[in-house]
Amino acid sequence: MFIYRARVFDTPTDPFSGGSLRSESDVALVVDDGLIIARTDFASATADHPDAEVVDLRAGVLIPGLIDTHVHYPQIRAIGYLGKPLLDWLDHCALPEEAKLGDHDYASALAGEFLTGLTSAGTTSAMVFGSHFATAMDTFFTQAAEVGLRITSGLVTSDTILPEPLLTSVERSVSESQDLIDRWHGKGHLRYAVTPRFSFSAGQELLAAGGQLVADNPGIWVTSHLNENRDEIAGVAEKFPEALDYLDTYDRAGLLNRQTILAHNVHPSDRELARMAEVGAASAHCPTSNSNLASGFFPLRRHIEAGVRVALGSDVGAGTGFSLFKEGVQAYFMQQLDPSGGLPLSSAHLLHLATAAGAEALELSDQVGDLSEGKRFDAAYIQPTEGQPLAVGLEHASSDNDALAKIFAMGTPADIAQVWVDGRLVKG
Repeated sequence: MFIYRARVFDTPTDPFSGGSLRSESDVALVVDDGLIIARTDFASATADHPDAEVVDLRAGVLIPGLIDTHVHYPQIRAIGYLGKPLLDWLDHCALPEEAKLGDHDYASALAGEFLTGLTSAGTTSAMVFGSHFATAMDTFFTQAAEVGLRITSGLVTSDTILPEPLLTSVERSVSESQDLIDRWHGKGHLRYAVTPRFSFSAGQELLAAGGQLVADNPGIWVTSHLNENRDEIAGVAEKFPEALDYLDTYDRAGLLNRQTILAHNVHPSDRELARMAEVGAASAHCPTSNSNLASGFFPLRRHIEAGVRVALGSDVGAGTGFSLFKEGVQAYFMQQLDPSGGLPLSSAHLLHLATAAGAEALELSDQVGDLSEGKRFDAAYIQPTEGQPLAVGLEHASSDNDALAKIFAMGTPADIAQVWVDGRLVKG
């Protein structure tokens, strides 16, 4: 049993619905076997649990573990290619890298690098876009289980347009996916997600086969891409003339429900937003990727007004790194600049998008997303080096909201000293 004495920031009430930042400068979290059994003052915590080990974290700031709702396992070595739109970037940067994961040693090395990238950035839960190779997914799940992160992921499927090594058949996709589901879904903190790359590279039969996997395996997830780039959208419309729109290609296949997270959605129609809200599907907003690939301004206001759930995604490797602090501040910038009228964001909004909103999108709100009594202890401890700009900023912040804004404006993975998942230290 541990007592973590800390300055704690979290957002148990949604700032998009009138909530605000919950900040306490000196609070005690009593953690027993990974569960927060009390959130109280330090004197009460030590009186009630005199034998608990005390961990004093008041020199920094403790926040919930960060939650990334869209990040690509095979693309860690593709980060940093600039100057290309989506389809060119895929052809020249991402897909050649993804084809290398057919080699076991290469896939294993990438899995280690990828999981280190997540933990270093304070990310404790993630919807991970997987590999086109079942062997690489076995490798990834094996390592993810060892690290202990809360991972939802699956075999990526395509049967057209992409380079031949990345293509599959309907029969093989079903067989390999079902084998992975049977081995990994529900094991520890792991869950499976049916993952068509996008409708542009997946035919109607392949999408429908994914929908049948969802029907046959209650509780598994779905993730893919949606409305990222106008050329991609035009290509999908040409390929699926019978569909109402891009979203409908997934809906018709049985891939749209409350356990569906679709990345980007930069250019949605009103009908698509209404349908997503109706079924409870969520959007993963990937601000640095949208900027890097010039995909456009994410219509956050339209999503919120339509009732569509939104959380943050790093979109490594079109995104520029694993840090959700960077994604949060980029989301702020883009909303400030959106010519159609963005949604003004406070630091509380940014923390919510990076934590509790991700927990809600991944249906993990009963376990993580804030540091309340009854939740699992998934947390990140921010303690910048003395004298560094963030440390100076925190020391001189005018309020807790100002301090949190400085964390998003200046924070990097180097400022995250320790990270816990389920009470287990995974960094530091």
